[in-house]
Amino acid sequence: MSTAILTGPPVPGSPLEGDLRALGFDVRIATGADEAAGLLAALPAAERAALVDPRFVGHVHALRLGLTDPRFPAAAIPGAATALPEARPALLAALRQASAGTRPDGQRPVRSSQDGASSGGPATDTRPARADVLPDLVAAALADGGDAPHRPELGPLVATVPGDPQARNEARQALAAVDDEDVRLRSAVKARDGFFTTFCISPYSRYLARWCARRGLTPNQVTTASLVTALIAAAAAATGTRGGFVAAGVLLILSFVLDCTDGQLARYSLQYSTLGAWLDATFDRAKEYAYYAGLALGAARGGDDVWALALGAMVLQTCRHVVDFSFNEANHDATGNTSPTAALSGRLDAVGWTVWVRRMIVLPIGERWAMIAVLTAATTPRIVFYALLAGCAFAATYTTAGRVLRSLTRKARRTDRAARALGDLADSGPLAEGFAARLGGVARRLPAFAPPVIALAGAAAVTLTAALTPYGSPWTAVAALGYALTSGLAVASPLKGALDWLVPPVFRAAEYGTILILAARADVDGALPAAFGLVAAVAYHHYDTVYRIRGGTGAPPHWLVRAAGGHEGRTLAVALLAALLGAPQFTIALTVLAVAVALVVVAESVRFWVSSGAPAVHDEGEPA
Repeated sequence: MSTAILTGPPVPGSPLEGDLRALGFDVRIATGADEAAGLLAALPAAERAALVDPRFVGHVHALRLGLTDPRFPAAAIPGAATALPEARPALLAALRQASAGTRPDGQRPVRSSQDGASSGGPATDTRPARADVLPDLVAAALADGGDAPHRPELGPLVATVPGDPQARNEARQALAAVDDEDVRLRSAVKARDGFFTTFCISPYSRYLARWCARRGLTPNQVTTASLVTALIAAAAAATGTRGGFVAAGVLLILSFVLDCTDGQLARYSLQYSTLGAWLDATFDRAKEYAYYAGLALGAARGGDDVWALALGAMVLQTCRHVVDFSFNEANHDATGNTSPTAALSGRLDAVGWTVWVRRMIVLPIGERWAMIAVLTAATTPRIVFYALLAGCAFAATYTTAGRVLRSLTRKARRTDRAARALGDLADSGPLAEGFAARLGGVARRLPAFAPPVIALAGAAAVTLTAALTPYGSPWTAVAALGYALTSGLAVASPLKGALDWLVPPVFRAAEYGTILILAARADVDGALPAAFGLVAAVAYHHYDTVYRIRGGTGAPPHWLVRAAGGHEGRTLAVALLAALLGAPQFTIALTVLAVAVALVVVAESVRFWVSSGAPAVHDEGEPA
């Protein structure tokens, strides 16, 4: 339960109390600041609390945005302020300071030059809109004390505290002139999305999101429905019949509609959660890669073996994502983070059509799934994978080249946090850590560009050896041991160089590529499907690491990384299995390894996310 404290007697005829109750608040009325402080202090510690001026005039959705968003410990709009349990002490202290007429530094609060209503838009001035509005004074005191409340962008929504009857009448007229439901629907759509999603899905999926909200459905339920629909699509593709392929294409599009709906439902109803963000991101990968497997099974029923193409598509797509994650983490809080390349991108953004072209050519999830669905229904799985590999390869080249240019032309200074995140994304196991500990002195004497060059050299050595030597050759195991050595040297110093964000994606490409090559060279039934399962399990672990970091909870526990062997340990293990076992036994060993890795990483991941106390988040980043 949440409690809203009106800081004075209600205005006759005002719908404010009803609006607050409709948002789930129990409404209490205080006769002044001292009584409001007493009521606030007496509330159960686990409750959200809000202070609202009884003269407030505004849209219900303005109150919803300001008082119910679970992502922010404290928030404020003109005439109202709120705090979650962790920020309640600061809110109470700010209320007492405001009621005493002083700020934390002992000075009197500064009066704003504004003399009337205050409405939507991003707030750049944390001073109170009116000196007699207690919630505004409290919000200002919070900001002065270092706990600045979140101030949502209200756009055309009204949120104001009129000072006289004429101002109140004008505020009510402004209120009637804006349809807050229309604003709420439009704001439910992600601000930055791909062309296909923006123009072909979101115009109607937002109404589906509203339908779900009015029936009490949660974003997590819609996310699960999207996963189930995609799995049915994969099963339809696995039939290998033309009717199955057509049904699979239709179901894949329906799954994507639901995938858009869950995020729009979260924004429409402000039902954000860490678990929801993790489910949304993880299920996207599970849906896509399960569909690849379904296509491969369907092709096999028709006598065409495309497992190598399916695994190659998964490897390429996963490495693309790691490039995105690593680059963004490296520059998340970098200082001096500008470059001529970024400036050119900004100038291109001013030319409208170039924005959509550049969003489309990177083949985001909407365009990618639409292409897969149409080609599945109209062609064959082999053609689907050829198109997917060509499109993703071009997109990967385009995005990676642009980011390399940005990194080389900017003078950004990487922080310790960025270096720590890149180190976590590297997924170094016991072997690499041991070599890193012994080679730290050598690493410190190397030039700044050395880490990605060393990582690339080791990756090229192991993958080329696997590709160019006969299956079962011990030289691949020797190269894998050398790869463990170079991997340790690459991460022996903090990854703060201009191109050090390339190290994790190089490691992913080396591990996944070696598994793919060795399984293909085994040339025995079942080897590539087993390798597909192993790469899927390991990729899950890597995506899980990314979303833990994004959620602010840090990397997975060290014991999990060591138990999974680290990227270099798994690469060496697969190389040794290929050298010591015949092809049929190698297939069985890959299957056992895949199951073991999946059980360990999925069990720990589910345990963590279900019980996580991380703050609520929702991914509003680049289209996946």
